[in-house]
Amino acid sequence: MMRYLLFLLCTVFCEAMSAQVPAETNVSKGKYPAILPDNRVEFHVKAPNALKVQVDLGKQYDMTKDNDGEWRVVTEPQGSGIHYYSLIIDGVSVADPASESFYGCSRMMSCIEIPYSKGENQYEVANVPHGDVRTKYYFSTTTNSWRKMYIYTPAGYDKNVSKKYPVLYIMHGGGEDARGWVQQGRMDIILDNLIAAGKALPMLAVSFDANVGGYAGIEKEIMKNVVPFVESNYRVDASPDKRALSGLSMGGIFTLYVGIPHNDFFHYLGVFSSGWFSQKNSFFGNGDEAEASYAYLKANKATFNKNMKLFWISIGGKEDIAFNNCQIMRNKFDGIGIKYEFYDSQKGGHTWPVWRNDLYLFAPRLFK
Repeated sequence: MMRYLLFLLCTVFCEAMSAQVPAETNVSKGKYPAILPDNRVEFHVKAPNALKVQVDLGKQYDMTKDNDGEWRVVTEPQGSGIHYYSLIIDGVSVADPASESFYGCSRMMSCIEIPYSKGENQYEVANVPHGDVRTKYYFSTTTNSWRKMYIYTPAGYDKNVSKKYPVLYIMHGGGEDARGWVQQGRMDIILDNLIAAGKALPMLAVSFDANVGGYAGIEKEIMKNVVPFVESNYRVDASPDKRALSGLSMGGIFTLYVGIPHNDFFHYLGVFSSGWFSQKNSFFGNGDEAEASYAYLKANKATFNKNMKLFWISIGGKEDIAFNNCQIMRNKFDGIGIKYEFYDSQKGGHTWPVWRNDLYLFAPRLFK
């Protein structure tokens, strides 16, 4: 009887392990990392001479080495969507050679894509008309150099030669660049699906590199370089009602810094997982930017509220590192009488799955 029970347990275990699937972010169709049915992840690393190996997936997991020098670990279940991770080999944090790498945390990071639940297909490539993501070089007078931006044009853009489109300008977070919203954020896939379903209007979306020296550079980069380049080279409706500015984390702070005083230029603002620093902070500028913005809003409340078609603020629950700053900022806005809409996903934290959902919710509200 005992042997039979052991056989059954072994059979169940083997079947569970056989149900694991390689992550779609693996290189060369590699077997690992592999995702188990409950979204636990099994990692394997070949490092026979290493003394200690860990996986850092937000939480650090110690790996165990077998006789062949291969290190293994199975993590706890992970949330759906894309997640940064690193290997820590004898104290050195490196990208996993078995996985695709993405620029994040100011270096190349491994990422793993955890499958979405059945029916959650808004972030997946579907059988719908697809737009293009165009890589464009432009000369920046802010950095005195050639820079790169990614421009999403909706399906039919090249055929509808008389049609002018609204534009969403969207910024990445700290330690990322213009690639973030295209690669980690799946901006084009989300917009393809929304537009095809009639939930969002056809629009251009511009993901540009916001790393231009903090507040001193970002306003000039947006107003003197990015927007003029797009409006000179693409068929866009260059009116405030057809311009939106948004960003996540650092990009959200930049949205506040540029969008608030330029509310006559951008009539839609989206601030994802962000908020002015709760205390004076000179990380991006001289540290007085938040108080200067509050003072501006107090003096121009009526005009700002009138111009804003949508001022949308979101957070990824209490685990979001920007949660407290965001709440303090909202209290300031409430005290002044600024109109805005707030969305709290209640979970997810400061991560790309949250920001994908932010874009999915924000885009349908634009240009209506």
